[in-house]
Amino acid sequence: MIIHSSFPRYTAYEPQVPVWCITPHEGRNLHRFFDTSPVSPSGRYIALLRMPQEQRLNAPGEQADIVLVDLAAGKERIVARTHGWEPQLGANLNWGTTDNQLYFNDVEPGEWEPFCVELDPLTGSRRRLEGGIYRISPDGRTIISACMKRMRRTQYGYGVLVPDELVPRNAGFREDDGLYATDIATGRRKLLVSIRDVMERALSAIDRDAHAHKEIYGFHCKFNPQGNRLLFTMRGFVPDGGEPWNKLSPQMDFWVVTMRPDGTDIRVAVGPELWRLGGHHINWFPDGEHLSMNLGIDGDRVMKLVRVRCDGTDLRKMTDAALGSGHPTVHPDGRHVLTDAYEHEPVTPKDGTVPLRLIDLAAGTERTLVRINVANPGTAVASALRVDPHPAWAPDQRHIVFNGFVDGTRRVFLADLGEALQAPFR
Repeated sequence: MIIHSSFPRYTAYEPQVPVWCITPHEGRNLHRFFDTSPVSPSGRYIALLRMPQEQRLNAPGEQADIVLVDLAAGKERIVARTHGWEPQLGANLNWGTTDNQLYFNDVEPGEWEPFCVELDPLTGSRRRLEGGIYRISPDGRTIISACMKRMRRTQYGYGVLVPDELVPRNAGFREDDGLYATDIATGRRKLLVSIRDVMERALSAIDRDAHAHKEIYGFHCKFNPQGNRLLFTMRGFVPDGGEPWNKLSPQMDFWVVTMRPDGTDIRVAVGPELWRLGGHHINWFPDGEHLSMNLGIDGDRVMKLVRVRCDGTDLRKMTDAALGSGHPTVHPDGRHVLTDAYEHEPVTPKDGTVPLRLIDLAAGTERTLVRINVANPGTAVASALRVDPHPAWAPDQRHIVFNGFVDGTRRVFLADLGEALQAPFR
């Protein structure tokens, strides 16, 4: 990876690895999430979203910029604009298998039906695909997503914003909503599995009677690295009158199910009884068979890093030597876990900064590689405006990209973890 000399080095709090700010100019930038790389397949470009403002939640029809950063040339440019974004994951930017394939959400004001844009950021050519995008398959052939409009029912910040009166509600086990798949070759979308399919076909069986009176919505979905299995998360709550918005709470039910890409062999990996122990942010292990997450597995609500098979068996801690926090990912070497933290979690200095932690599972040690400020005025306005670092591995599995709030605005950073992954630490 070539990093142009014009990108300034980030030196606050004495980082233990080389770090560059790749958005030193206008600011208001974010990359998508901890489970997708904003770095293009060749390693030359980084795709980001630039918010029009960062002091309030966006309104339906408010437009944001899709920004392409050229690491080798030290330049950035706006390659597209979108109305289909929210402040946590932006427009869900995903790279395809080449630098000529970039995918993101959009919506036409007045039409208000989310769709996916396939953009060649190098030539400007574009194509419209049915349905929204959350994740793309490793082979670049399939896009999956829950209903991007409905996501706001359980949590702000992750979907596509449309006027409130156009957001459907789910009563009971819906047959017309769930996990969707778009064939990139044809641009056509289909309902892969419905919420009813999951509730009726999942193993181990879900107690349908206990949840029949709830509103249940789809949320996260992710392919494993091999592309032969995917996970889908659902959230349910008891309606309490009025229009439900942003209902995320300890009383909400969570299911993480996995399945084959054709929607068969649905398995419950983590159900509500485990999630209530206190946990968050599930992701695939590099082996494609296990999932990682933070979970209060000991019943004391102290989160540990845990792993579980995709069928819900073999739940266990990865280590007793380090607390869970933030957004953990397991490196392909199987030895290292990278994660950040929320401002309130025990591993932070409680000064508005959070650590980027590299945990050595074999040695039972951890090291803070970077401290980055995330405290920003917007968090006091709405939780969805918080700045999460979301550290994400580049395709070379050596560099990472993460968010921060520095010099009064959102900025994106790049760090080189090459030596940290090789050197033992205590």
